[in-house]
Amino acid sequence: MNRTDEPICSVCVANYNGEALLEECLDSILAQQGAGNIEIIVHDDASTDGSIVLLQRKYPQVRLLASSSNVGFCISNNRMAEIARGRYVLLLNNDAALFPDAIATLVDTAQTLPGSGILTLAQYDHATSALVDRGCLLDPFYNPVPNTMPSRADTGMVIGACMFLPRDLWNWMGGFPDWIESIGEDLYLCCLARLSGHYVRVADRSGYRHRQGASFGGNRVTDNKLQTTYRRRRLSERNKLAVMLLCTPSPLAWLLWLIAILSLLAEGVMLTALRTSPRVWSEIYGPAIAATFKSLAGLRARRTKVQAIRTISLRAYLRAFVPWPQKLRLAAKHGLPTIR
Repeated sequence: MNRTDEPICSVCVANYNGEALLEECLDSILAQQGAGNIEIIVHDDASTDGSIVLLQRKYPQVRLLASSSNVGFCISNNRMAEIARGRYVLLLNNDAALFPDAIATLVDTAQTLPGSGILTLAQYDHATSALVDRGCLLDPFYNPVPNTMPSRADTGMVIGACMFLPRDLWNWMGGFPDWIESIGEDLYLCCLARLSGHYVRVADRSGYRHRQGASFGGNRVTDNKLQTTYRRRRLSERNKLAVMLLCTPSPLAWLLWLIAILSLLAEGVMLTALRTSPRVWSEIYGPAIAATFKSLAGLRARRTKVQAIRTISLRAYLRAFVPWPQKLRLAAKHGLPTIR
């Protein structure tokens, strides 16, 4: 891979204790074909394993940012994007591995499409090679609904495990909000992009393999059962409520937000009772709902700023949504989630 001072793409890999994952991820970037000049940036988030030693020993071409403290996924990616030199940035999870033509496909797609926006690739399960999604649509409560339709390129969101966009657009949108911490930052950025008239799409070829949940825990079906963690679920519920309120056009946002709060209350009470564990309420639903009300004044102010950049109609915005609640569909298929 030829490297000059003007890379076409900066691949940004956020790493925390990913020593066992990094080699496959980085080797897949180094094996890219026809992509032009690429730079690789890794932000190590104060890992306690041998990640830094591995990077320094085996990957001297990588630009390493070693954090002295654990700052989380959002700040890690913001730091890498700030020093990136590429025309495009590709945010790639340390538990993901690209197909050999992935970056060339993303660059070609971005340069062919009119306007600018956010792109991803088809996601395949690392263990089974089964198609996971081609981006995601959204249900009424902003839960991601995997898009598996080959004919549908426009999506509601792409996951941050493989997110590609012009660096100028990233800077214009302000990157990932620090207040999100982790989980939902990709949802926010994609909704913001669509709201301001930029596309959110999946490329029509290539892909990447992903060990879903390996870098954060949970977020996958194992043995036909949903698996998640207390922290993931709490952050997910809190941040979906925030994005819903910030990005939904028109006063509909407030009604939808109220319905979502009531639904979460019912869901939390039901799961707490069925699991006979007060921890479900005390570590997931209670804190998520309380945090939303606590930050309501700030969310209202942010909503005003977000809605000021809206260029599309409510009808156009809702084209990426499906009417059925994703949680009900998953519960009917897999039962209640296992939380650890």
